[in-house]
This record gives sequence, C-alpha cells and structure tokens, in this order.
Amino acid sequence: MKFEKYHALGNDYLVYDPNEEHITFSEKEIIRICHRNFGLGSDGILVGPSSSDKAHFKLQILNPDGSEAEKSGNGLRIFARYLRDIEKVSTDPFQIETLGGVVSCQVSADKTTITVEMGKVSFQSDVIPVKITGGVREICDESIEVNGQNLKYYAATIGNPHCVIPVNQVNKDMALELGPVLESHPNFPNRTNVQFLEILDRNRIKIEIWERGAGYTLASGSSSSAAGAVARKMGACDEKITVEMPGGEIDLIIDNQFNVQMTGPATHVAKMDLDTECLKED
Repeated sequence: MKFEKYHALGNDYLVYDPNEEHITFSEKEIIRICHRNFGLGSDGILVGPSSSDKAHFKLQILNPDGSEAEKSGNGLRIFARYLRDIEKVSTDPFQIETLGGVVSCQVSADKTTITVEMGKVSFQSDVIPVKITGGVREICDESIEVNGQNLKYYAATIGNPHCVIPVNQVNKDMALELGPVLESHPNFPNRTNVQFLEILDRNRIKIEIWERGAGYTLASGSSSSAAGAVARKMGACDEKITVEMPGGEIDLIIDNQFNVQMTGPATHVAKMDLDTECLKED
C-alpha cells in the first residue's frame, strides 16, 4: 500500500489515495499503520480525494486509535498541499468536504503556506455537544472538575469538539496529566479535544494540546482555531492572532462572528510503501 507522508508543524499524517488502490482499513489496521514501532508511524491517515456533491473533493480523516475525526486544520493543510503536489489544484481557491463541513483552501505558488477557511466557531452546548444541566447555552467560563481540581473552561466546536482551559502559564505536563481525563469527561458525550491556553498579548497566544484519538500533539489547526476563538470571546485578543505551539506557529484571522481563517505550512516528508506483512495478527 502506497502512502505519502507530510507534517504540519510536527503533526504528521499519511495520505492514502483510494483512487490508486481500492482498499478500506479496519480499526485494527489503522492503529497498526499509525503505530510508530509496528507501522509507518503518524498522527492519522488522510483518505482522499473522493468525489463529493458538495465540494471539489472529499476527505476522510482517521485518528490513530481507529476512530474518525470530523475535521483537522493541519490535516486539511496537508491534504491541500498533497492536491497541489499531484497537480489536482492550482493556486486558485478550492473546496474540501469533511465530516465537519465544507472548507475553502488555497495553496501559495511556492507551496510554503496554505490558507484554510475553517468555518465558524460555536460555543453552544447543543451544537458541540456538551452534556449539562440548566438548558441550552454558550459554555463560557464554567466550572469543570478533573483529578480533584476545579477548573474554568470554555467549550467550542469548529466542526469538531474542543475544551479550552485558560491558565496563567501553559506547560506540557498539564496536557499529559489532565488532557486524557478531560478528553473522556462525562460532559463530552463524543469525547473532546483539549487545549490549555495562555494569553501572551493582544495578538499572540500559546497552547498545549491533547488531541482526541491521538494524544499529546505538537500542533493542531482546529485546536488553534478553537483556542483563538476563546481568546477573542474572553476579550483578550484582537482579530489577528498568532498561535504558539511546541511544533511551531499558525496565524489566524478571527472576525467578530468567530469565523476563522488559518494560515500555516505543510511539509512533504516521504513516499512510503507499506508491506501488508505488518498488518498480520501477532
């Protein structure tokens, strides 16, 4: 099986073109392919392009635990770069259908930057979804208990669910300790992505990420979008926001209606040919 490997600020994906080889993956096969010791190693698999009635292309995003993601900002940038590399698109804008909605993408002439119109962030409990008492509302600056700690959080969706925890100073240990507990917290019936957010100034934030289905992650486009929207909701940041992550930086433009435009890189790593021997049961 042939794959193309890319990374977006250290968040790496394998691209699999179903038009070349008509193969579908079982949950166990996805887990094995993404495994960094027993497979090719990645933060997920991007399956596409497929035909779409809503957009130019359709993309399926598979997490390394075998589940399917609604949307991935880094995955979309990588897939857009892949489409440019195989000359399916030019420098003109084009649309990609995901489980979390249709987005518009554009790749620069030198392929160094990809801009994605990520869509509109919602904080509504019934849209995200968040399981709460007291009726449907925006989930902003509410309390959540985890590991005996009472934290303040914002819940958001940009096609996939997010739990954003504002803190005075972020660090990796927060994500490793609290991320997996928050991911599966009873408040989130579909599990959730988790971001720990530090406001640096009116145009810059810093986040650490625990990604649903993938774990600790160096960078994430949808997480950046959600955290940036929360910073705007808090009144702490202006329209243009640079997001610092362990893997690098993403630039956002978030308007007053919380529509998010994301710009960042995607880098080709390798062409990879998987031997199906590695998929055999031990």
